[in-house]
Amino acid sequence: MIRRIRRVVRLVVPYRKDLSLAWSTIKGRKGGFVGSFVAVAAGSAVITACGILLMSGLNTGVQPERYAGASVVVGGEQSYWLDETAEVRHSERVTLPAGKVDDIAAVPGVKSAVGDVDIALTVLTPDGAEAGGPGEFPVAGHGWSGASLGPFDLREGKAPSGARDVVLDAGLAERAGLKTGVEVRIVVASVPATYRVSGLAEAPGGGLDRQGAVFFTDDRAAELSGRPDRVSAVGVRAEPGVSPHALAERITSAVPHVVARTGPERGDVEFLDVGDARSLVVESSASFGGTMVLIVVFVVASTLALSVQQRRRELALLRAIGATPKQIHWMIGAEMTLVSLAGALVGAIPGVVLAFLMRGVFILAGAMPPDFRMEVGWLPFAASLVLCVVSARLGGWLVARRVARTSPVEALGDAAVEPKKLSRGRLVIGFLLIPLGLLLTLNDVAVSGDSAADTAAAAVLLFVVAVGCVGPLLLRGAILLFGSLLNRRSTAAGFLAHANARANVRRLSTATTPLAMGVTLAAVQVFGASTTSAAAQQQFEDGLRADRVLTAGSGAGVAPDVVDAVRGVPGVTAVTPVARTQALLTFPSEDSTATKVFAAQGVPPAHLSRTMDLGVIEGDLGKLREGTVALSRTVAETVRAERGEKVDLRLGDGTVIEPRVVAIYERGLGFGDITLPNDLVVTHTTSQVNTAVLIRAKDGTDAGVLDTALRRAVEPYPTVEVGDREAFQNAPGAGGSGDWALNLLFQTLLLGYIAIAVVNTLVMATAARVREFAMLQLVGARRDQVRAMMNGEARIVVFSALLFGLLATVPPLVGISTSLTRSPVPSVSPFGLVAIVALTVVLSWGSIAVATKYAMRPAPVDAIGGRE
Repeated sequence: MIRRIRRVVRLVVPYRKDLSLAWSTIKGRKGGFVGSFVAVAAGSAVITACGILLMSGLNTGVQPERYAGASVVVGGEQSYWLDETAEVRHSERVTLPAGKVDDIAAVPGVKSAVGDVDIALTVLTPDGAEAGGPGEFPVAGHGWSGASLGPFDLREGKAPSGARDVVLDAGLAERAGLKTGVEVRIVVASVPATYRVSGLAEAPGGGLDRQGAVFFTDDRAAELSGRPDRVSAVGVRAEPGVSPHALAERITSAVPHVVARTGPERGDVEFLDVGDARSLVVESSASFGGTMVLIVVFVVASTLALSVQQRRRELALLRAIGATPKQIHWMIGAEMTLVSLAGALVGAIPGVVLAFLMRGVFILAGAMPPDFRMEVGWLPFAASLVLCVVSARLGGWLVARRVARTSPVEALGDAAVEPKKLSRGRLVIGFLLIPLGLLLTLNDVAVSGDSAADTAAAAVLLFVVAVGCVGPLLLRGAILLFGSLLNRRSTAAGFLAHANARANVRRLSTATTPLAMGVTLAAVQVFGASTTSAAAQQQFEDGLRADRVLTAGSGAGVAPDVVDAVRGVPGVTAVTPVARTQALLTFPSEDSTATKVFAAQGVPPAHLSRTMDLGVIEGDLGKLREGTVALSRTVAETVRAERGEKVDLRLGDGTVIEPRVVAIYERGLGFGDITLPNDLVVTHTTSQVNTAVLIRAKDGTDAGVLDTALRRAVEPYPTVEVGDREAFQNAPGAGGSGDWALNLLFQTLLLGYIAIAVVNTLVMATAARVREFAMLQLVGARRDQVRAMMNGEARIVVFSALLFGLLATVPPLVGISTSLTRSPVPSVSPFGLVAIVALTVVLSWGSIAVATKYAMRPAPVDAIGGRE
């Protein structure tokens, strides 16, 4: 035991000395470590925020309302698992066979099992308005037996006994101005019917917070659902003494192809948007958090490299007086341990604020319900602390390698003059990555199909790393080619700026390279999105031939009855119902299989060309019937499917089919990448209705007369509206997951962090030149000439960063545009370009100007004798 204690003391005491020495170094050189501290603190804030979102997605959610009295809630397999860690959520509700209710009831420990159905409907007030307003408060119908899962208390009246009896939840009745005994109009699938309010029921806890409930008889509910042989979910009560968790495990073991939820996760089955949000938040926060760790390593390493470069003389002297490489590593490691600990702790509190701000953005974009709870526990803070310290130590180790390997004699020589040459390995990596990136983005095989975006993203990272590796060499070439244009060497300031830039390329590159990387990432995100958006809009405008569009104001959809009603309207020559959804395609990929989500639509082939031109490349959409499918060109190239072949397709509710490809078309961005028969898609959507109905008028038909006739035809359907062409583009599609919002938010955070790193680097590099500025003033330079010199260097930094950054975006954008539009010319947003240029100028010029002013505060005589 004594020997072990001595051994521990021998290990700890030297490390404590290293920490003490590191603390002394930090106190003596606060400015040199501020940059690393800020980089770690900002990284800690983002990682903590991602950790809080991740834990919230795993552990919280929304409490059940109608299923509050159930011990276990059983639903269908709403997710398709790509592997053990990655899943894809089905866009429609996955229902269960009604026979599963009896199977679940037979499981030991189950006291009772009740099947429940969900029927999307609209309750009309006595004056004909929608109770709660369109889309504000979703209302669903259920069988009366499902009321026991709340349990709902019958506050007034009696339970429904006939096909025209309903029980309303008390809150819904109050909003609609209804009471027991009155008649109420209820719209199901845009078809209204009159019912009698037989009673009012109150949910446990005083009411429903996120829905309205209407209860029919069980037989009537099964009829209205359109699936009398299926149920949406099964509520289970446990026998006394049986834990819900144990019962859930028994159910999933005894009954195949079901998912049993307990606790807050019961809300995932009741509310599909909660489960969608949980899956989206967990996957996105975990992915982005991992990316941020890598970025923190890179930024901290870059910032620390600049700090070490500014301490060349000090480190060279340590090597000259006998410091070993191991001691150099220990010293820098100890410094980064203290700095990263302080930065991680300071950044944790802003991380909590950032997590709630991110939650607000998700809610505004519809990616997360407003009542989705956040969990702020200790684990995200601990994980952020560990990751930041490890990342900083790794960055410190990467930087210390060069200093530690240098011999004492060489160290003093390196301290006097900035090294001119880059290492051979760095140059080889940089120059190999450039042709590899070009191959990935410009090769037709590599970027074909929907994988173009993923390939472009990978290529962007290759170009970013390449710029980081050969940045000093590129900057040297830019100075030689454009230096005289950016700075007139006939003036003192221009001469000094040009000479300084040529003599200190490595120092200037530490500011230019991260700025160029930020420009590249920002430009690809902005211009890639604008290219995709412009292509989709162009395809929509070129392909839509309808004159009028019918949609449902409540968002519940348009029933097939409406289609029949408008077919006979004078002046109408073609009517096309369209049902939108999402579908999963599984296809061979390398040595395994891959599955991707694509937007899909269901249309009838008859007269389709009169209302919608999909731009058929090969095949015939007229052959679209049961057992067939049409694919967009990008999807066909992605899954390597040809006309006449079968594909492995999962519909929105998880139903697996193997249709044969009968046509390949071009305009997938504007209308959907997968086109199926209309009746097939409608059958496998949650509400079993169409999203919209396209109407083509005969040539010469008066628009006003047509609108009047259409409105008269849809009068019996109070939720149906007549709109123009844009109504189809804005009609609700399947999903609505808010992926775009997450991508925008995470990219903004990433670019914001890079911007912090850029400002950090520029301020550190400029503020460390106190003695240089003092020497220039002592030999006769005026303060305004020094500032003009720094403005000249700023011009070089801005020009070079924009040049390298925008050039690096060209191959990826060409690849994206070629794949999506067959044109190599991407759509460049002028506003986006101006914003990128303006932000680059503000960040670089502003940072250099502020740091220059700070560095010139001391009198030249005092500054020349100060620390290096």
